[in-house]
Amino acid sequence: MIYLDRFELPSDGAELDYKAVLRPELDWDCYSGTGYPFGIFPQKAFETVEFVSPVTVFCGENGSGKSTLLNVIAEKLCLPRATPFNKAPCFDDYVKLCRAHFNIPLPREGSAVVTSDSVFDFLLDSRAINDGIESSRRAVFDSYAEKKDSLRDNGYKLRSLDDYDRFKEFHEIRRSGMAKYVKKRSEADIVMHSNGESALEIFEHAIKERALYLLDEPENSLSASHQKELARYISDSARFYNCQFIISSHSPFMLSLPEAVVYDLDVYPVAVRRWSELAAMREYRQLFKEREADFED
Repeated sequence: MIYLDRFELPSDGAELDYKAVLRPELDWDCYSGTGYPFGIFPQKAFETVEFVSPVTVFCGENGSGKSTLLNVIAEKLCLPRATPFNKAPCFDDYVKLCRAHFNIPLPREGSAVVTSDSVFDFLLDSRAINDGIESSRRAVFDSYAEKKDSLRDNGYKLRSLDDYDRFKEFHEIRRSGMAKYVKKRSEADIVMHSNGESALEIFEHAIKERALYLLDEPENSLSASHQKELARYISDSARFYNCQFIISSHSPFMLSLPEAVVYDLDVYPVAVRRWSELAAMREYRQLFKEREADFED
């Protein structure tokens, strides 16, 4: 499914008009300063993104503008994001000069942007939660040992209804092993995953059916096997669940998706290219050719 059909960036003339008329006081010789993101895409002769496939990937070296382009589209479409990003003073003005054209109305429910920052923040939160789980589990271990010693030494007598809950706990200790008791009493039933597994789950939980998703370098924090799994999930979501994806990525697994239309932001003018034509992929190919003997049994 294709919701966003075309996205138009300000032309060189539109940028010049803005600089001369609306913000003449800025130092436009340095677009990476207060004027960002003005000046980035005209020098690439890049004005229009055509979305002709459910999966579009922006690829380029660091600083090529692929994440900037993703953020501009996200802000123009008012897509929700888990974490904010720092805007230069002219960012909102730049977004106003952009134009978005839709094939069919954009589904507001579910559509979102997922960035590397939001993934990292989630992983940090998960690590803090896991630390808390470990602390809770250690406290239950100590409680188990203490209460079992007390039970062995003194037994326990039910004297009133107020003692009933404690009686049940002692009875549970008597007939349970430590592992069973701790698992039931602590938060250890919350599964603690590796960073890569947790990051993969973020995307799997975030991506629903019938929505537009902007993914900023989703391969970060993912191993090769998890990147492959995520790429398969994206492909299935696009083919069977009416999702559209716009992705910035270096990952061969994302770039080689059969549905992917790849914009190479490293060439002038920016052009759609096959993933195998990209300079980064040629570097991978050369490396494996040079080390081919290492893969022989």
